[in-house]
Amino acid sequence: MNSFMQGFTISGGLILAIGAQNAHVLRMGLTRQHVLPTVLICAISDALLIGLGIAGMGALLDKWPHAVQLATWAGAAFLAWYAMNSLRAAFSRRHMNVAPKGEPITLLRAVMLILAFTYLNPHAWLDTVVLIGSIGAHLAGGERWIFWLGCITASATWFTLLGFGAARLTPLFAKPTSWRILDAVVGVGMGALAFSLVH
Repeated sequence: MNSFMQGFTISGGLILAIGAQNAHVLRMGLTRQHVLPTVLICAISDALLIGLGIAGMGALLDKWPHAVQLATWAGAAFLAWYAMNSLRAAFSRRHMNVAPKGEPITLLRAVMLILAFTYLNPHAWLDTVVLIGSIGAHLAGGERWIFWLGCITASATWFTLLGFGAARLTPLFAKPTSWRILDAVVGVGMGALAFSLVH
């Protein structure tokens, strides 16, 4: 397998896992709000984090376990907060409007949320910087950057499909029950992630 396909396969396999970042991109896609900036931030962030890992940041984090521990607790706190909000929404009577404008959210809030989901999530750092980065860092010279290109191609493809393809699910999520189920699943999932980070 050449370096590009190796990077594409590894990154694609990891990024498909359901998480806070993917859930937020899906929500933005379903409500058709700020999809392009959300997708761009996700793709650019992955490119940056994987690039840092390939350049040797993974080895640096291994030498500073306290930094990883601090990031873990911060990420767990954020995920727990998000889980509580999602579960509260799941048991409320309100539902999200999936008309083109959807439930209003400002661009600033959308950007701040996706940045938090990306950079306060220790799993994202471990997957991109440590795991993928360490694999790429072992490749020789130019091969590591071909590997990086494969990784970011997989990332950009996934977030584009998730964000812009979510609109096809709009009829399903026109029903309040569908949103409650999604909120409940996201809430339980985020809570489980938060718990797993500190145990």
